[in-house]
Amino acid sequence: MTRAYVKRRIKDVSDVIAGSILLCFSLALVFYLVPNYINEPPILQNPMMSPRWLPGIVGWMIVLFSILLILQGFLLDRSGEDDERQIEKGSTRRFILMVAALLIYVALFEAMGAVFTGILATLILFVAHPVRTWWAYSLAFVFPIAVTFLFVKVMNVPLPISPIGF
Repeated sequence: MTRAYVKRRIKDVSDVIAGSILLCFSLALVFYLVPNYINEPPILQNPMMSPRWLPGIVGWMIVLFSILLILQGFLLDRSGEDDERQIEKGSTRRFILMVAALLIYVALFEAMGAVFTGILATLILFVAHPVRTWWAYSLAFVFPIAVTFLFVKVMNVPLPISPIGF
C-alpha cells in the first residue's frame, strides 16, 4: 500500500490514531481491568450498586466514542477548514506544575486523604493555569469536598477521608 493510497483513504490521520489508542485502552479497561481488579460483594441486591457498574459503563462509552472517532477520521475531510485542534505548547512551568499536581495527588492520596490531596492538587492546577478571579479559588475547596462526599455517602465508595479520621 502506498502512502498516497493511505492518504486518500484516511481523511484525518490524527483522529484515527487517537481513536485507535483510546480503543485499545478502553478494551483493556472493559475486558481486563474491571473484571479482574474490581471486586464484587457476593450478595448484591441491585446490579447497579455493584462497584463494577460505573467503570463498566464508562469503559463501554469510551469504546463507542473511540470507534466514532476512528470513523470520523475515515469519513470527514477537514483539510479545507481551519483546524482548532493544533497543539499550542504552553510554558515549561505550566507543564511541571501539572505533573506535580498529578504526582502529589497520587502520592498523598492514601496518606493524607481524598479531601486534602484534592484541594492541594486543584490549587496547584489553578496556579498552573493562572486563575485571576478570587472566588474561583473557593471552588478548589468546594469541589474536592463535594466529590468525596458524593463518593463516600451516596455511592458507598470507601475513600480515605483524612489522616486523623474525621
